[in-house]
Amino acid sequence: MSSSADTHLIAIRHGETEWNRDGRFQGHLNSVLNREGLAQAEALGERLATEHFDLLLSSDLGRALQTASAIALRSGHEVVVEPRLRERRMGIFQGLTAAEVQARYPDEYARFSTRDPDYVIPEGESARQLFQRSVACFTELAERHAGLTLATVTHGGVLAMLYRHARAMPLEAPRDFPLRNTGVNRFRHRLGAWQLQSWGEVGHLERALDDPE
Repeated sequence: MSSSADTHLIAIRHGETEWNRDGRFQGHLNSVLNREGLAQAEALGERLATEHFDLLLSSDLGRALQTASAIALRSGHEVVVEPRLRERRMGIFQGLTAAEVQARYPDEYARFSTRDPDYVIPEGESARQLFQRSVACFTELAERHAGLTLATVTHGGVLAMLYRHARAMPLEAPRDFPLRNTGVNRFRHRLGAWQLQSWGEVGHLERALDDPE
């Protein structure tokens, strides 16, 4: 297959977890999907069952794998685990809320709050390191599977980096775009460049929210 063929990417954030709801830094730690997250994942699986895609890939973190498994149950795809799709490693912040980080690590939190893309969280990674890892991963996958449509389940931080790359948005700029759990985002890789086609599709969540508990 020619490497000049377009690759289409369906990039998805995992379903909601308890730590999402609590506002905790998850990083490489894990919190399983909560009740709403499971409903979101089920609704997402129903939606993607009607779409064509060739491969289903997922971060190796549990919350992403749970979400990908809900898609696989409907679509019949095997889940291909891709560790490079992991969330940013948040180091000493992991498992804590912003208020807890500020109380325990005031100097580190102050540095983090400056949005310096080269600030490395102790035992973690910088925004630039995440950017480089994320874009390199997506680009390698697009080139390896040129001409195909890939569905990937990943994390908000990873998705934000591909969005910034496609829109030439500086890492220092405040985020002005939503990152909804199980939001569907579409990109195209053409001639070595990423193009954003749509962002934050969440129509499938209407059913998840309307379902009785």
